[in-house]
Amino acid sequence: MKTTIVYKKADRYEIKGDFYPTSQQHRPVIVYIHGGGLFWGSREDMKTEQIEIYHQAGFNVFSIDYRLAPETKLPEIKADIAAALSWVENEGVKEFEYDPERIAVIGGSAGGYLALLSGTFKKKPQAIVSFYGYGDITGDWAMKPSPHYQNMTTVPKELAKMLVSNEIITVGPIQKRYAIYMYARQNGVWIEEISDTRNKEELSQFCPINFASTDFPPTLLLHGTMDEDVPYEQSVQMSEALAKAGVECSLITIPNGKHVFDEDWQNPIVQKAFDDVITFLKEHLS
Repeated sequence: MKTTIVYKKADRYEIKGDFYPTSQQHRPVIVYIHGGGLFWGSREDMKTEQIEIYHQAGFNVFSIDYRLAPETKLPEIKADIAAALSWVENEGVKEFEYDPERIAVIGGSAGGYLALLSGTFKKKPQAIVSFYGYGDITGDWAMKPSPHYQNMTTVPKELAKMLVSNEIITVGPIQKRYAIYMYARQNGVWIEEISDTRNKEELSQFCPINFASTDFPPTLLLHGTMDEDVPYEQSVQMSEALAKAGVECSLITIPNGKHVFDEDWQNPIVQKAFDDVITFLKEHLS
C-alpha cells in the first residue's frame, strides 16, 4: 500500500511523493528520484519489482516528483530534492513509522545525477546509489550535440518550444516531453534548457564531482559500458574523484549494458547488481 503526500507546496505548484511503508518498524527510508533528462517522468515511474526488493530487505520507499525543466531550472530542482529530504527527516515521521536518521537517496539517469547532487547538501543522506547518473554537466557529452540523438528523427525547434508549458510542471508524460529532450540533445542546448547558462564556472556548483570530499556520503555507482545517453565514463570519473577524496565508493560495471539496463529485470547480471545494492544499503544504513 502506498500513501501519496504533498511534501512541498507554493502558490503555483505542489509536489507529491508516494510513501511505501514496510511492515517492519524503525527501518530506514529510501528516497527514490526518477529520471527523464530533467524534462519528463513522475514518482510513479519506479518499477514495482524494485519497490518489492527494497521492501523485502526492510526498507521504506519514498518515490518523489520534482519540478521539471525547462519550465524550472536547476537551482529550484535542487531545492526540491532538499525539501524532500527535509520532509523525510522532520515531517514524514509524524505520519509513518521509520528511522529518520537513516536515509539513502537512489535515482537513475537524471535521478542518479540528483541523487549525487544530494551529497553536496548541507544535510546529507547516509548513502547514495546512482544508476547511470552523472557528476559533471560541463563536459562535451552534455554541452555539445549528441551523435546518438542526432541519428534519430530530427525534432524541429518549433515543435520543442510548443511542448514547453506556461505552467510549472511536476509530472511529465514521456509521450509529450521526450521531444523537448531530443531537440535539446540534438542541438547541444540541453544545459541552457535546464540552467539558462553555458558558463562552466556558474555550472560548477551543480557538478557533484566538484564536491568530492571526506564528508561526501558513501556512494554506489552502477553503469553500463554501452550507455549511449550518459557515457559510462561519467560514473568512472565520479568514482575516481570520490575514491581520491577518501570516500567509500564502488562502481558496478554492467558489461555491454545500455541506458536503463535495470529494466531488464530477468537478466541475472541485473539481479546480481540489485543484490549488491541491497548489501551496500544494509551496510551503510544499519
